Amino acid sequence: MQADYDLLVIGGGINGCGIARDAAGRGLNVCLLEMNDLGGATSASSTKLFHGGLRYLEYFEFRLVREALIEREVLLTAMPHISWPMRFVLPYHAQMRFDTSTPTSRLLGTFMPWMKGRRPAWLIRLGLFLYDNLGGRKILPGTTNIDLTTAPEGAPLQDKFKRAFEYSDCWVEDSRLVVLNARDAEARGADIVTREKVISADVTDGIWTVTSQNTTTGQQTKRTAKMVVNAAGPWVGDVLRGTLKSNSSAGVRLVRGSHIVTKKLFDHDKCYFFQGTDGRITFAIPYETDFTLIGTTDVEHTDPSQKPECTDEERDYLLGFINQYIAKPISKDDVVWTYSGVRPLYDDGADSATAATRDYVLKTDTSRGAPALNIFGGKITTYRCLAESALEEIAKELPISGKPWTAGVAMPGGDFPVDGVDDLIASLRAQFAFLDARWARRLVRAYGTDAFEVLNGAAQASDLGQDFGATLTEAEVKWLMDNEYAQRAEDIVWRRSKLGLRMTPEQIETLDTWMATWLTTVSSAAAE
Repeated sequence: MQADYDLLVIGGGINGCGIARDAAGRGLNVCLLEMNDLGGATSASSTKLFHGGLRYLEYFEFRLVREALIEREVLLTAMPHISWPMRFVLPYHAQMRFDTSTPTSRLLGTFMPWMKGRRPAWLIRLGLFLYDNLGGRKILPGTTNIDLTTAPEGAPLQDKFKRAFEYSDCWVEDSRLVVLNARDAEARGADIVTREKVISADVTDGIWTVTSQNTTTGQQTKRTAKMVVNAAGPWVGDVLRGTLKSNSSAGVRLVRGSHIVTKKLFDHDKCYFFQGTDGRITFAIPYETDFTLIGTTDVEHTDPSQKPECTDEERDYLLGFINQYIAKPISKDDVVWTYSGVRPLYDDGADSATAATRDYVLKTDTSRGAPALNIFGGKITTYRCLAESALEEIAKELPISGKPWTAGVAMPGGDFPVDGVDDLIASLRAQFAFLDARWARRLVRAYGTDAFEVLNGAAQASDLGQDFGATLTEAEVKWLMDNEYAQRAEDIVWRRSKLGLRMTPEQIETLDTWMATWLTTVSSAAAE
């Protein structure tokens, strides 16, 4: 029996798209199936950071942290349009209390019992020294000390905070990262299929036959593959035991992370790293120019079919958390938007959601007579490393001639220097004089060098067609539908961008109607 594909990937989140890209680049014939929009679940709902995970040092997860720290700069050079360096301010005072259940706390309690949950400044500085040096930093600056009594970073904080440490990590547009991986995979020969749910998978003569159903039309399609990758994110357990009918004992632990967005809370471009006594940390991050992003929570989430939403309790938890630090308290009335995602962590038996490992775990199962690789956990920062590890597992089952290749290879639109954003904005405005600075920056931060293609030679703004609001034009919408798999308004205003923060419900509804009409027109023309 001849298979249609070498590899069929179930799930169009960051792990699935990253694996599809890597595999296609090594010469494998790849198909990826996603039941909704690309990155429509966990991968669009992160805290949007490429970071090493400073708090994981408390759990002695040095391998995970080191890998993530190395990856920050590898990824930064490959996507300077959607990722950029940020400085993080960690306020400190001597009476702060910390989680007493971590390995670090237990060790400190043994040798310094009088600390009673506190952390001496030298211990935090040691952790930051490790954070600076574990990953062989070349681009990002190292840790410095801040006097909060005089520095602008101290102005939003309560007076009890006199000092802080400042270190580096990186921002990333998470859902755009997913789409760019999918685009690059397709450019290298992969088939990327959205809005098709896998409903069954059977094996005949060592070959998988996978049946999927279009979620819009109901039409079913069968595809065959030598190997299946289960990268279904929160649904990995359902696919493992329900669709693939595996008897594997590997389990998934679903942990919900919620975020709130408020109007801008501080007048600088740095992020705050706030620490709590429950072992959690909360970030307060400059967001979309006029807002502040605050997150995240760690709450058990039992049912992947239940849409994750930020509960009132989670919202109040985040508000209470940040109000322990900032001078001017905020309330639920200051929240303009919330979002929530489910992390599909490997179930390592940890006592709490916070303590559960964030490391990824790959499990190959051949019990059905054909190989299936199941993906558990992972962080957006280490998605590329996860993909390379997945290809190592795949190579045990399929012949692969290509070598690892993705490190530093530019994503679509990212073929310019790390420090070249301002020059690219200037070039875009020079060619398209009708752009103001803010509009041009948005386009460059979304599309990089592809921004010139999006504008398609327009001489004036009216050449871009209908204006849907917040600088979103018909030309950009068509480009996103043609090149980035967008089919509905929410795909564009909440995942390809965050323009939903600036558009009215009526504008979004108008966009959705226009897109549905355009899709019908295109489908009818193709059928003739």
